[in-house]
Amino acid sequence: MDILYPSLKVGAAAGGVGLFVGAVGGIMRNTTPVLFSLFSGFQWFTLGSSYTASKKIVTTAWGGEENMTSSDMVKASTIAGGSAGLVGGLIRGPKNLVPGAIVFSLLGAGGQYAYNAYARTAESRAEQRKNKKSWLDSKWSPLTPLTDKQYESLLEEKILRIDAEIAIIDDNIAAIKAAEGKKQENKEPSTGAPPKSKA
Repeated sequence: MDILYPSLKVGAAAGGVGLFVGAVGGIMRNTTPVLFSLFSGFQWFTLGSSYTASKKIVTTAWGGEENMTSSDMVKASTIAGGSAGLVGGLIRGPKNLVPGAIVFSLLGAGGQYAYNAYARTAESRAEQRKNKKSWLDSKWSPLTPLTDKQYESLLEEKILRIDAEIAIIDDNIAAIKAAEGKKQENKEPSTGAPPKSKA
């Protein structure tokens, strides 16, 4: 199923394109568009499914795409293209076997090479964007970019500092209240009765 389903999926997509191309070609050649479209769709389906199946078989035999280099992928696509060309040559006649295998081998190799080049370029651009410094990184910038962890630790430091300042203020308030209480005690008059005068 790992080979059959993807092959049929690609083949169906290629067959749909083949039906459209065949219909257009049949109309332009003034032939029966329906028959031309059906034959073209069948041929494209066969080429797409056989190419995908062959490439899956080769990549699986070589350890999977994740373990293959770019040159290995080009080789696998070349082999798959040659296999698809042989199948297409069988449909069109025995004399088309060798030319079909050669042409589709070159197409497979060229297509994979172009894809590898595009993938390398896209990866390089992504890496450049990742490593590109922002204007915030300039030494002349008054702002400094912070990560989430740096921002979190900075907030924690500020909260601790504020808590310490609040504790100091509370201590000062308590000391002031205690001092005021002592002053009030010293100002209060004695409650004893005054001495009586002699008659």
